[in-house]
Amino acid sequence: MKVQALNIQMGDRIIAYCNNKMQVCTVRQVIDPGQTNITLSVSTSEHSRSSFSRVIRFQKDALVDLAA
Repeated sequence: MKVQALNIQMGDRIIAYCNNKMQVCTVRQVIDPGQTNITLSVSTSEHSRSSFSRVIRFQKDALVDLAA
């Protein structure tokens, strides 16, 4: 299912280009939601000890795939 980047919330699992490949990422924090771009802090694993945080950006009107 696709949603607008503006509607992404903490805890959502999205499919995004991270670490040089498309993969499922868990949104840890939504940074600056009021800006022209939506900035997300994401991790590639559900377990915080074994995952690295990355920052990804989307335009507000971008459609983002939610992971099932």
